[in-house]
Amino acid sequence: MRSFVRVLLGAALVFAGTSHLTFARRDFRAQVPDFVPLDTDTTVLASGVAEIGLGSALLFTPRRRRRTVGTIAALFFTVIFPGNLSQWVNRRDAFGLDSDEKRVARLFGQPLLIWAALWSTRGSASAGR
Repeated sequence: MRSFVRVLLGAALVFAGTSHLTFARRDFRAQVPDFVPLDTDTTVLASGVAEIGLGSALLFTPRRRRRTVGTIAALFFTVIFPGNLSQWVNRRDAFGLDSDEKRVARLFGQPLLIWAALWSTRGSASAGR
């Protein structure tokens, strides 16, 4: 199950990163907080490249390095959380999140991504024995 979640998360990150660079670029711009010092489009492109890299690493990194990749992915999900908050606070519509209720509900997904990145890249308790 851990491998399935890791592969699913990796594929989702590659897809999301690709969408940053192509068809969903405008929607991702709605999530960039005002305090980010970079140009909004540059931020979207950079985060897209990071997501493609992280997703690829989750898919292809050898087992002995997966824990490190999972930690980096969890940190990435933590760092981008202010974008979700910004979308809610500033009432920016994107990705079908066109109400406060939908934007708030999305906030609860981020901890699940953090958990998935960590859980899926750690072996079971009996694996180290």
